[in-house]
Amino acid sequence: MTFSDLAYAAALTGYLLALAYVTVYCLLQLRLLWAYVRRRRRPGPLPPDHWPRVTVQLPVYNERYVAERIVDAACRLRYPRERLQIQVLDDSTDDTADLLAERVARWRRSGVDVVHVRRPTRRGYKAGALQDALPAATGEFIAIFDADFVPAPDFLQVSIPHFADPRCGVVQSRWEHLNEDYSLITRLQAFQLNVHFTVEQAGRRAAGLFAQFNGTAGVWRRACIDDAGGWRAATLTEDLDLSVRAQLRDWTIAYLDDNLAPAELPAEMNAFKSQQHRWMKGGAECTRLLLGSVWRAPQLSLGQRLHTVAHLLASSIFVFVCAIGVLSVPAMLAVVRFGLDPTWFSGFLTATVAVAAVYFVANVQSSWRAVPMWRAVLRFAALFPAFLSLSMGLSLHNGAAVVEGFRGRHSAFVRTPKFALGAGNAVAANRYRRRELHWTTYGEGALAVVFAAAVAWALATGHTFFAVFHLMLAVGYAAICALTVRDSLLPRRVVDAQGSSGSPAPRPARLVDGAVVVASAVRERV
Repeated sequence: MTFSDLAYAAALTGYLLALAYVTVYCLLQLRLLWAYVRRRRRPGPLPPDHWPRVTVQLPVYNERYVAERIVDAACRLRYPRERLQIQVLDDSTDDTADLLAERVARWRRSGVDVVHVRRPTRRGYKAGALQDALPAATGEFIAIFDADFVPAPDFLQVSIPHFADPRCGVVQSRWEHLNEDYSLITRLQAFQLNVHFTVEQAGRRAAGLFAQFNGTAGVWRRACIDDAGGWRAATLTEDLDLSVRAQLRDWTIAYLDDNLAPAELPAEMNAFKSQQHRWMKGGAECTRLLLGSVWRAPQLSLGQRLHTVAHLLASSIFVFVCAIGVLSVPAMLAVVRFGLDPTWFSGFLTATVAVAAVYFVANVQSSWRAVPMWRAVLRFAALFPAFLSLSMGLSLHNGAAVVEGFRGRHSAFVRTPKFALGAGNAVAANRYRRRELHWTTYGEGALAVVFAAAVAWALATGHTFFAVFHLMLAVGYAAICALTVRDSLLPRRVVDAQGSSGSPAPRPARLVDGAVVVASAVRERV
């Protein structure tokens, strides 16, 4: 066997192993789907005889466009005024601090117990802010909202009764999307998040598996936070970290699918990527910190351990998706060289069918009440291929973040910029400056070219399966690369909702804009 034969065989083996990993993960998602479909809805608990004290914590960092909005929403919560405390945890280094100081003073004059908490340093980032403020918190329960959320006035009245169960440590509510229809990018984000907030969260709860606090739009029992060891900044996803530690201490997490908490989705590719980097790297960090504790937990069954491990390893799926894409080219050449039957690769279709079933139920179920069923199905049929292509295009960026997390490489907590793009709001100024492109952007562009060439070769040799697969990869990587370059280099001005001249601001992400900027950048370099 020649050296080239060995190389082809190794690439084919790696491709099949990565494909097997992704397929197993997708089949585990079907278990959550089954639990979600079979779940029994129970009537909500009755309001308590006496409403307990609640502290609302609002962690904020340089969120000038949405900071005042979340303070207003928190101060308008319908809850006994004498039993509600609001802490604005402001680590801002820009004029957000001045805006918040004025807004907090205004609400204090109206009788609301709201305090503006400032720290000399941003030690521990969000986790540090939450933990440092706990000694001054007077509430038996701690509600947490990120700056871009707009909780309904009855949020606490719906959430608090669920703590009638003495082992309930957290009540998590479902995220809703203020700007879902802003662009294709925001639609695809909502498409993915709908799965997490229906099938995954509700399915885990129904199956008796570990659920998750999502960092915001939830309420903690103060005793649960203390018992689990408090917030720690050892990972970028402090929410997942504390969730697992609390459940290992036999606390439970209640999930309210019908208590909606509206929030804003990242509108620009760079903002979306920064959020994805934090989530993916933080998931890997949590795996490194908690995997041993989960596997050794005596109170967990084998099924609970397997699903919790899969939950912790969820971000690693992008490493294997990236490997599948990169190795698919030599794997395709190996099929031709060794005369193999391409139907061997039908495992990819198994994973795709499993994912399609989960996403169909999550997204059609969540929208059919608002629109006719046929429109919900057509919307799914249009978005699902785009979602697969986008996920493949993100795999290099997200996979690199996962590897950083497993290596223990420290990085700062980078906030996701928000611009008050919700319904009826004026488009706020986009403060992005021209920035250097990350190495993964160059990699995305190179892979787009490679996969485009692979499409041409596959069509020429009659390998339709590989042609379709490589076309999705080429489109995904090209779109991610082009939009990243556009958002990094292209200056833009818009007119806000009132018609006045605006500052540079995000506009709907269109691939053609990115293609123009990429072409211009290439000409400048040449």
